[in-house]
Amino acid sequence: MGVKTIGAMEMPNERTREIPKTKELEMTGAEIVLECLKHEGVEVIFGYPGGSVLPLYDALYDSDLRHILVRHEQGAVHAADGYARSTGRPGVCIATSGPGATNLVTGIANAYMDSVPIVAFTGQVGLGLIGKDSFQEADITGITIPITKYNYLVRDVNKLAQTIHEAFYLATTGRPGPVIIDLPKDITTKTAAFSYPPQRELPGYKVIRRGNHEKIRQAVLAIENAKRPVIIAGGGVISSGAHKELAQLVEKTGIPVITTLMGKGAFPEDHELTLGMLGMHGTAYANYAVCEADLVLSAGMRFDDRVTGDVNTFAPKAKIIHIDIDPAEIGKNVRVDIPIVGNCRDVFREILKRIKKISFPEWLERVSGWRRDYPLKYSGGEKLKPQFIVEEISRLTNGEAYITTEVGQNQMWAANYYTCKYPRRFISSGGLGTMGFGLPAAIGVQVAHPEAIVFDIAGDGSVQMTSQELATAVTYRLPINIAILNNNYLGMVRRWQELFFNGRYSETKLSSSPDFVKLAEAYGARGIRVTSPEEVRPALQEAIHAPEPVIIDFIIDPKENVYPMVPAGGSLNKMLGR
Repeated sequence: MGVKTIGAMEMPNERTREIPKTKELEMTGAEIVLECLKHEGVEVIFGYPGGSVLPLYDALYDSDLRHILVRHEQGAVHAADGYARSTGRPGVCIATSGPGATNLVTGIANAYMDSVPIVAFTGQVGLGLIGKDSFQEADITGITIPITKYNYLVRDVNKLAQTIHEAFYLATTGRPGPVIIDLPKDITTKTAAFSYPPQRELPGYKVIRRGNHEKIRQAVLAIENAKRPVIIAGGGVISSGAHKELAQLVEKTGIPVITTLMGKGAFPEDHELTLGMLGMHGTAYANYAVCEADLVLSAGMRFDDRVTGDVNTFAPKAKIIHIDIDPAEIGKNVRVDIPIVGNCRDVFREILKRIKKISFPEWLERVSGWRRDYPLKYSGGEKLKPQFIVEEISRLTNGEAYITTEVGQNQMWAANYYTCKYPRRFISSGGLGTMGFGLPAAIGVQVAHPEAIVFDIAGDGSVQMTSQELATAVTYRLPINIAILNNNYLGMVRRWQELFFNGRYSETKLSSSPDFVKLAEAYGARGIRVTSPEEVRPALQEAIHAPEPVIIDFIIDPKENVYPMVPAGGSLNKMLGR
């Protein structure tokens, strides 16, 4: 959306609802920030101090807000991300100016790609030093324009409270996303009369929730006339809280459900009508169903390249209904016959009011045949298989744990072999594919759900990107479980080299990885090494019941690959290893 400079100009044509103002008190900018966070219902902040945010941290010293000190700013934003995804509430993080702020960039981009509500506060040099290449100055608002929903550079302490109120509103409404508030140091030390501001309508920012009635009527008619329909549920189904309405729609129509990676958990994966994930590493039966469907009802998903493969061959026989709260996504990547701009939950409710009870027995029998003929499978033997490990985690937790993942083969094995029954419990970096996401995200999840079982399913390459956050988990006694599927390779990259570069394994062998058991112990956590299938369940049980963080170093078959696989840009019905 862009950068708004607060104090330089007023926003025109603002209309204010009549909300009683709270009593005005004189506060510093730093105190105003913390008071606003309380009004927004924030309970925890993830951050790392530095010179430009020292006034904010000084005010935090006397505050009852909980602060989690991470070991790297990227850890702060990923932890805020995990907190937000698992709760549905905005995550909050703080970093200082310059390198502190730029260390947030990867995590902000990650949240932007996956539509996660985050409010990030960054320190900035004093107003008089901006633009002069001052010590630890970085134009973080300029840097992050493409990867934030909105940006603020605060120039007037009197506008600070309204800025924060707007930031939370923008981050959490419509299509969620990250918002940055850049705070010059002298803004946090100046004083102003504080009262919590009323909500104002923002010019040019309108959220369409219910969808066009005529388009919904057309969608209902198309569903009732279909012979081979499928539903594709994306992350928007989860973020809108539409999982119950989706279940009711499936109950009423009997349409099988496919999910994207971000939509995993939107529909119970132990249900007879679930087909799992589609796309490059999706199930064969999900991909075949999309290729043969005559109607695709897609909700809260982007039709990204890892889902569609060749867009010219995607769902070639199907009429496509696309429900999304962001109009920019509709028709962006694939043709859409019935576009519906709106909140998934509200649109599903309107469809449920109008649609009659129907069934598709012949189609379901055909889909069941694909499921029987092309199941997810892997070879057994004496070697320790990563799929077996993920299945054991799923069985031991009954599909009720919170799962975060790193990125690569570990991510795909987790997506295909962990049976997720509930929304907001499978948390993975989808759009950006950020290595190092899983460990700090697990910290954010565990902070939000202290009694829950939390697993980070990790790769030995990816986990080293942010392994220092193990110190954060130990410090706050967060009993996260880090299951490292250790194959001594950058496994997904090695696989592509094997397939498309004649087995020239350039720089993908991790020959100097640490002893992860000793690494865990060095940080004060527990380390367990597993080398055989019979050791898997006892190790997982020990980890689940441990009061401290645990690393389980699973030494897996180094050449195990992810199947099925659709080569990049290929058609979904042409899979390797189906």
